[in-house]
Amino acid sequence: MTALESFAFVRHVDGLRYRFERDGERHDRPAYRRTDGQVWCVWGPDDGWHCKIADGLVAAHPLNSDGNELEPPATVWRSFKGDRSYLYDLRPVELEA
Repeated sequence: MTALESFAFVRHVDGLRYRFERDGERHDRPAYRRTDGQVWCVWGPDDGWHCKIADGLVAAHPLNSDGNELEPPATVWRSFKGDRSYLYDLRPVELEA
């Protein structure tokens, strides 16, 4: 299997896109860094697939997923930071056009 090289989170409410690109591995799975460098999308044994911000705070999880996939699941993700929460679709960049 070839790991996904890049993807975008597309926010449901307004279509805002955040692009992620593969950047190494964590726990023997691909790791992805948002192109602005502020957020990582990684897999961990305790949290499964998740996004975390620079200080390590988990900021998003996939919905409808067991969290144990080999790469980030192409499903709806929920972000949360303070009192804000948004839904995003994870889309491979080649499907973004």
